[in-house]
Amino acid sequence: MEQTPLQSDDRTEDSFQKHLEKGGQILKTRDDPVPILLEHDKDDEDSTKPFKLSSGPSCSWADTDEKFGTKKLRPRIEPWLTALVQSEHLSLLVGSGLTHAAHTIATGNPCPGMDQISFNVLNKEISKAASHAAKSAGREGDGNFEDQVRAAHELLRGLEIIASTETDYSKVEDLQKSLKDNLSLFAHQILDGERKLVSAPPEKREQAFNCLVSFLLSFASRSGTRERLHLFTTNYDRYIEAGADVAGLRLMDRFVGTLTPVFRASRLDVDLHYNPPGIRGEPRYLEGVARFTKLHGSIDWVAFNQTIRRIGLPFGASAIDPYLAAPGLKGADAMRLMIYPNAAKDRETAEYPYVELFRDFAAAICRPNSTVFCYGYSFGDEHINRVIEDMLTIPSTHLVIISRGDRLGRIMGTYTKLGRHAQVTLLIGKHFGDLQRLVKDYLPKPAIDRTTFRMAELLKARWHTGQHEDDKPHTPQADNESGDV
Repeated sequence: MEQTPLQSDDRTEDSFQKHLEKGGQILKTRDDPVPILLEHDKDDEDSTKPFKLSSGPSCSWADTDEKFGTKKLRPRIEPWLTALVQSEHLSLLVGSGLTHAAHTIATGNPCPGMDQISFNVLNKEISKAASHAAKSAGREGDGNFEDQVRAAHELLRGLEIIASTETDYSKVEDLQKSLKDNLSLFAHQILDGERKLVSAPPEKREQAFNCLVSFLLSFASRSGTRERLHLFTTNYDRYIEAGADVAGLRLMDRFVGTLTPVFRASRLDVDLHYNPPGIRGEPRYLEGVARFTKLHGSIDWVAFNQTIRRIGLPFGASAIDPYLAAPGLKGADAMRLMIYPNAAKDRETAEYPYVELFRDFAAAICRPNSTVFCYGYSFGDEHINRVIEDMLTIPSTHLVIISRGDRLGRIMGTYTKLGRHAQVTLLIGKHFGDLQRLVKDYLPKPAIDRTTFRMAELLKARWHTGQHEDDKPHTPQADNESGDV
């Protein structure tokens, strides 16, 4: 196959989106100048070669009418991702796609999402403001739960200012109650999703956790001498924490304490070390450690008495209220849950702790030789997108986007907007974004890789010195010859 010349790409976000809706895949790795579109042969679902190139730009590694499958795609993708995982600075950004994937494996159904909610008072005004906010952010539709909660907080603050000069607080009280009820309902949905995961049939639950553990360890299994994996998520649930517990992965964050850890604004590079037996004064880095940041807060974070605490909320608890009824949290309710955007009233506390969390994100990825993997993130948060855009201004950085789809067109829209296509890898579609398929065929397995490297070095040394004839690969010519090597 001849090398493909540099090609221009005039395809639009809509054309990419329609291709994905038809069951197609989008792939861009290594030296691909433009995204390669793969068609799925619906008439041959069970074939080991279900893909072929779609009409459009050609590529250097497949012919136009050639049919191929995982056997051809794996050598193209897995070594490339393995090399990127070995970058000096590695970060993993996880969106709701990981939660949906694990939940679907265990239960057969997707996890409840952030659907629109209804307010008992001023619902029309809140919905209109949420829709305007969504369109301003480049998202189609009427806005999601976060847009509505943000609009409700702003409206509530305005009503409180007006009511401070009047005697009628009825609208303020009604809106407060409605907002509290909706936040409680949302928290219940998150816990319900966790509960369904742990209460799934044992074989399905084990399968889901095995995929989750393998996914996390593909990135976190770095040697102790390498910089720690920085793990970021926009999720409120605790699927990642549960997977880390099962995997024995230690997560380090800004919380300090044991019973009710407190969020610390100071950013200290705390790490974990151990002393090898028989060696004193030479501590070594402990493996299986990652830095963890929840950019939008968490279901078990509570703001109370000018501090943010992580309460002991069991995974999949039936309700959150009993765990807020503690002596140190007297008076706390759903309005105090640190679900972004939080319910704080003044600017300083409205930005806390999210300013610190996003600062950690920017400090971790905006460095030379940095690679960011995104899985299940729809690029719907402009704060995060701006930081990623700044990162790509550094020539040695790289962005890997893995997603099951692009329903809103945000991923390909961001890809087009960034313009630095040589620094971006794309694996988009139901095939590439499937968690089980991804873990099995395409993600790197660092523990195996290390052993493979050692074995290759050992065999190379043996062949070179002629130490063992049995270690030399058998060829027809070698079989016909006799004597020592």
